[in-house]
Amino acid sequence: FLALSLTPALCATLLKPVEAGHHLEKRGFFGWFNRGFTRTAKGYEGWVAKFIHRGARMAVVYVAVIAAAVLVFQKLPTSFVPNEDQGNILVNIQLPPGATQSRTLSVVKQVEAYMLKQPEVESMVGVVGFSFSGAGQNAGLAFVTLKPWDERHGPEHSAQGLAARAFGALSKVRDAIIFPTSPPPIRDLGRANGFAFRLQDRSGHTRAELLAARNQLLGAAAKNPLLNAVRPDGLEDAAQLQLDIDRDRAQALGVNIGAVNAVLGTSLGSSYVNDFPNAGRLQRVIVQADAPARMQPEDLLRLNVLNSAGQPVPLGAFATSKWVTGAMQTVRYNGYSAMRILGEPAKGVSTGVAIAEMEKLAAQLPDGFGYEWTGQSREEKLSGSTAFILFGFSLLAVFLCLAALYESWSIPLSVILVVPLGVLGVVLGASFRGLENDVYFKVGMITIIGLSAKNAVLIIEFAKDLQAHGRSVFDAVREAAHLRFRPIIMTSLAFMLGVLPLVLASGAGSASQRAIGTGVLGGMLSATALAVFFVPVFFVVVRRFFPGSERQRKRDAHEAEEDAGDQV
Repeated sequence: FLALSLTPALCATLLKPVEAGHHLEKRGFFGWFNRGFTRTAKGYEGWVAKFIHRGARMAVVYVAVIAAAVLVFQKLPTSFVPNEDQGNILVNIQLPPGATQSRTLSVVKQVEAYMLKQPEVESMVGVVGFSFSGAGQNAGLAFVTLKPWDERHGPEHSAQGLAARAFGALSKVRDAIIFPTSPPPIRDLGRANGFAFRLQDRSGHTRAELLAARNQLLGAAAKNPLLNAVRPDGLEDAAQLQLDIDRDRAQALGVNIGAVNAVLGTSLGSSYVNDFPNAGRLQRVIVQADAPARMQPEDLLRLNVLNSAGQPVPLGAFATSKWVTGAMQTVRYNGYSAMRILGEPAKGVSTGVAIAEMEKLAAQLPDGFGYEWTGQSREEKLSGSTAFILFGFSLLAVFLCLAALYESWSIPLSVILVVPLGVLGVVLGASFRGLENDVYFKVGMITIIGLSAKNAVLIIEFAKDLQAHGRSVFDAVREAAHLRFRPIIMTSLAFMLGVLPLVLASGAGSASQRAIGTGVLGGMLSATALAVFFVPVFFVVVRRFFPGSERQRKRDAHEAEEDAGDQV
């Protein structure tokens, strides 16, 4: 809207008036450029005249272009969004079950000592008692802040490079599982970069069987060269004190099971009683067993429970205790008992390939076990299944707009046929730079659909008007291609120079910028270089098979006469 409104006024203000019949020849660089461009345009017109008479050969080349685009597209690795260097990494620390807090703190200090020696690291904060796996004295978490991006050059000094290097070095720490990882590119879609897998028990297996299936899957993943750092996400089973209550004995002693639960909850946890005033302020009264009185299993059996007669009865009178191994967490996913598993693709492997490999390994598990994806992995699966629907709607929208513009169902075909020419550049650009088929790639693909159609419209609109003035279809399209050659090249060149900073981006968010910039630049380059030759051929072929009705031709001629009268 702004361009259509302001361009005429700017032209009238900035352009110098030229006297009628006066020919002004530019000198210097601009004169050299104009002369060179004029020679190029004349040569281009000659090539167009040859190509429009060789429709069969051009059709073969066009089919080859489509085949190449499809082949390269199928070989592109897939992902949801590129992994970004966000200027920090996370280190998840987990010790064996039952490890003390002092041991966990010692490991956190070792991680800190290593990280602060790295040239990329600015600071680190460690937490004991909590991690992404869960809460416990054997868990820890570290937040590592990196130096600014302009002080870290090269992929080996990126967040991903540091995480990979630290993983190898910290794996030597004894009695600890340490996983450095970069944060996910989209907040709230997971806790770490990579994939998030949920192994489900869908047939009522025991926990031991579910744990065996998880270990089988982890063992197979460890041997797969396409997967890396596949690990359980959660606290391992640990020793627990199990209290067995003889309900018949408790009933004979007049003890209510609800009273037992209340005593255990108050003694081992806490219970709010009331508030009392103290120095003008209300303070809460919390009841809990003293720490020395709840340290041993025998202390538990000495707790007293009031029976129905109001007499204290020790738990040992109707209960026994024993040590067992049990789950520290209860995980359910979509109603099924589940195990959380995290992992990353190996170096040079996309998340799409890693997801496919995990699905192959999960298919080898015993019957009754299933899986689901969550977080970013789930979104990646959903986006892959809807991509072709999105492209189809984009093409349909462009076709309907062109049909309304030309008042024809056939002429828009000559525009839509240009789209594969731009798609070829998008997939080749992504392939040459080692990029993946992600959300930004799809955005670039949709953008190129519109930009490719724009270049074709510039030629076809003029060719249609010239044909309405009585020119043959060959003369009309040849002259239209010659007249619109310079606007197409210059506008496309300006656009490509505009997206060049995205292609060469570095620093925060650079992966996303490079992904969309590379696709758009490659698509625009191929769409411009190929469309100027193919569009005239498409127009001639479509007009040959769909010349239009007599009524349509008369209306086009009448509109052309009115436009000519308005110009006079």
